[in-house]
Amino acid sequence: MNVKKDIRFRVYITFTCIFLFGCAIIIKAAMIQLKEGPKLRALAVEMHTRFDTLLAERGNIYTEDGVLLSSSIPQFDVHIDFSVIDSVLFAKNIDSLSLCLSRLFRDKSPEQYKSEFVQAYNDEDKYYLLGRNLKYYQYEALRSFPIFNKGKGYGGFIEDSKEKRITPYDILAYRTIGIYRDSNISGLEAKYNKSLVGENGRRVVQKSTGNVWVPIEGSEVDPQNGKDVVTTIDINVQNAAEYALMSILAKYECMYGTCIVMEVKTGKIRSLVNLGRQPDGSYWEDYNYALNPTEPGSTFKLATLLSVLNDKFTTVDDIIDAQGGSIQFGSAVMRDSHSGLHKMPIWKAYAESSNAAFASLASTYYKDNPAKFVNHLKALHLDAPTGIDLMGERRSHIITPGTKEWSNISLPWMAAGYNVKITPLHTCMLYNSIANNGKMMKPYLVSSIKEYGKDVQTFAPTEIETVGDSSVVAQIQKCMRAVVTEGTAKGIESPYYTIAGKTGTAQVADKGIRYSDGVYQGSFVGFLPADKPKYTICVVIRTKPHSVAYYGGAIAAPVFRMVADKIFSENMGAWAGPLDSLARNNSGIIPAKAATARDYEVLLNAIDKHTLMPGDFMNAMMQLSSDSNKHIAIQPKKMYRNIVPDVTGMGLKDAVYMLENSGLQVQVVGKGRVRGQSVQAGTKIIKGQNITLQLS
Repeated sequence: MNVKKDIRFRVYITFTCIFLFGCAIIIKAAMIQLKEGPKLRALAVEMHTRFDTLLAERGNIYTEDGVLLSSSIPQFDVHIDFSVIDSVLFAKNIDSLSLCLSRLFRDKSPEQYKSEFVQAYNDEDKYYLLGRNLKYYQYEALRSFPIFNKGKGYGGFIEDSKEKRITPYDILAYRTIGIYRDSNISGLEAKYNKSLVGENGRRVVQKSTGNVWVPIEGSEVDPQNGKDVVTTIDINVQNAAEYALMSILAKYECMYGTCIVMEVKTGKIRSLVNLGRQPDGSYWEDYNYALNPTEPGSTFKLATLLSVLNDKFTTVDDIIDAQGGSIQFGSAVMRDSHSGLHKMPIWKAYAESSNAAFASLASTYYKDNPAKFVNHLKALHLDAPTGIDLMGERRSHIITPGTKEWSNISLPWMAAGYNVKITPLHTCMLYNSIANNGKMMKPYLVSSIKEYGKDVQTFAPTEIETVGDSSVVAQIQKCMRAVVTEGTAKGIESPYYTIAGKTGTAQVADKGIRYSDGVYQGSFVGFLPADKPKYTICVVIRTKPHSVAYYGGAIAAPVFRMVADKIFSENMGAWAGPLDSLARNNSGIIPAKAATARDYEVLLNAIDKHTLMPGDFMNAMMQLSSDSNKHIAIQPKKMYRNIVPDVTGMGLKDAVYMLENSGLQVQVVGKGRVRGQSVQAGTKIIKGQNITLQLS
């Protein structure tokens, strides 16, 4: 009996445990279903479906003429998953695949490819690297090769696509256009990133047989591609400015330089070049020096002159005494770089760039109220950012009376361009206002933003200040013209167009550089043509220590002239230059270009005129002449020593030979015959000067 009770008790216990265990399972299942179910169901779906990002194409950057400055191209990293390739497929096609790869990449023999692939196949390598940063044509070719044409699931072909940002013109405007690379972004790429970047799309893909992800039809959300940015840069002017600046920097081993070309009426920046010397002696667009404030030197005398003229204290014809080029102010002496200047008109002091005269001018009229002078500088917006559409513009520095920085020599030193720091772009903007009859324009680099070729945003010229009335502007223009006709920049006067400007030379003491190191900043800023200005050009160059050339007239003014020559040659007919009597009397006649004897033969035959052809010189540059009996003769074209020849129309070989024999350094752009030259024919040759030939 006790045995039966014991058995019954055990059975009850067993069934109770089974019942409780069953209840626990039901409770746990309910908890999973209700609490963790959504998460687990989503995980299950995720294992079989996922969202893929469809990358938007980044917009391009163009010039107003439609020249491409920056664009994105696809690149591919390709790997191979040998574990999914069928043995029969591999054995049948490995020889042909190896041959195709050897022909495509030309880096290994077919045997080497086969040996490496067989080893990787035996090791069942699932992520064998075939190539990085492959171009699109290489990627397309690979996809068509044996084995790889079976795709990822059967052919093991794995691609990882990405975009590379390229600038087709390499260094040209590189710092202005900017960089777009991972987290490193600068220039216009950074400023207009929101417009350029676009908006990514997405789609749902589902895992299929062979671990291949297949898009689900109708699930795509298309990406919105980035918009295009249209800049104000003129690629021809940019090219000329870069070559001109680099030629001077390299010649004197300068530390860095910048060249800005601004359109007078609008404030559009047509060229912005920044070149810094690298450790190997080459030059690169490594920093935006145009936006870096430094002591400007004598180009700042324009601000001083504007102040006294706007206050009607004087006129440029009044006399100022430079006292031999050395004047005591407080505890220091202001000296001219060249002594011997005494009493002279203010315009003459400006043309000769007398520090002593301008320090005296400011001291005479503002020593009792220096704040009034500083307020003039602020009214010219020299203490505020220019507002150009680039990131990284550093703030100017103008000291104020009553602060710790102010001393008894601050006023006269500021009047000559010291104890004040402004950017080259400020200087360019200020001088451009004089060219623009007193209207100061905001500098800008982007004219519009386009989407699929249509403008979605445009940027108009903005006037930000009037720097002086017509009388003041006319007086300053007179001073600037005198700088070129008889002052510190008289060496750059052109016979073809007029120039007005100002040289500047400042001894440098910043960023660990002391005055005793002999580092200078030479500058020239001016506009052309002087009577009806169209372009303002600002050149600022920092020399190496104890350079043999450091005056603005010696290192910066020649760059201005080379760029101005290019602008004038590209715009011939757009404005009237100095004309000779023949041009004035026959304005309707189109002047003939230089031609070869063969060209003249075609012309003369067309008008039924005949003459003896110089058989040995049929492809040489010739000229027509006639005697008293009006007999036509074809003779070699006359060349003049130390004068730049006209090589327009020549073949490249003849043009290079002629120019290099004249002592010029030739740069070539394009292919074909010469259709333009950066240095105007008829100008005096500067030995070692760069000349760029545009070929058609």
